[in-house]
Amino acid sequence: MLLKFEINIEELSSSPSVILLLAAYLDYLIGDPWGWLHPVQGMGWIIQHYANLAIKICPPGWQRRLAGVGLGLSLIIGSGLISWLIIWICKVINPILALAVQIILLASCLAGKSLRVAVQDVLASINAHNLTEARSRLSLYVGRDTENLSLPEILRALLETVAENSVDGVTAPLFYAIAGSFTPLGAVPVALAYKAASTLDSMVGYLREPYTDLGWFSAQLEDRLTWLPCRLTVLTLCLGSGRSSEIWNICGRDGIKDPSPNSGWSEAAYAGFLKVQLGGKNTYQGIVKEKPLLGNPTEQISLQKINDALTLTRYSFLSWLAIAIAVHILKEIF
Repeated sequence: MLLKFEINIEELSSSPSVILLLAAYLDYLIGDPWGWLHPVQGMGWIIQHYANLAIKICPPGWQRRLAGVGLGLSLIIGSGLISWLIIWICKVINPILALAVQIILLASCLAGKSLRVAVQDVLASINAHNLTEARSRLSLYVGRDTENLSLPEILRALLETVAENSVDGVTAPLFYAIAGSFTPLGAVPVALAYKAASTLDSMVGYLREPYTDLGWFSAQLEDRLTWLPCRLTVLTLCLGSGRSSEIWNICGRDGIKDPSPNSGWSEAAYAGFLKVQLGGKNTYQGIVKEKPLLGNPTEQISLQKINDALTLTRYSFLSWLAIAIAVHILKEIF
């Protein structure tokens, strides 16, 4: 009986369905606890120190671009390989330890709870009729200037944050976890490799100095890695709306106006589903920037619309998770 139990535990530690499901549940329960060490912090430390050194010793142009390629490839591949090695060592030590490590690492790649908490943090101030505090809290989560935003502008910023980060932080990491779960590498290394690409883009993938050359490769690569999960997210929303053609047409009409090949599509999909309009004037460090208008202003953005957007993100996430687990179960049966 003991031998049979040990074999079952070992199989459990390698079960893609169990790892995916428990990681999703862990993210839903606790997200990223404040003060805990997070893999992205380690990635960020490496990126920052590498970037400072590269900017110091590499002149702008091809040399800095080459340094950027080295940074991108080494961090992405390194993140995947190191996580694979950690999991392998844990399996040698104890299957239960390996299972726990995989669940924790994969949960750290998913930002469902973090996104929900951030949005609800701002909504709580709005519900308390404290716009000053709402602006202050919103500034923690968005890049635009928030000091003078009106209530409708705060709500638009929140909805745009949900629409964009639902792909970058929720469905895209899940997509790569699912893809990795069908390979010998496993869900965690592939998801962490994507997380490294996303972190690189957020830190150095700017179209301004000193990151224009250094971050070019990271920005381009992240755009391409996110392209497919973004379109699948849009497709999921279309299928769940009952207005598939309408929403897809809105994305095709408006999504292409945005400089980003992905955020424009995801924001247009949420706007189409919720029958609101996103985009317009934003201010960044005092500089006014007009973003393309996405969707039709059939209805006003409200607190309920933002909560509905969070529900849509969870719907997409759970739909993909259910399909992946069902395929794994069928694969084991047949």
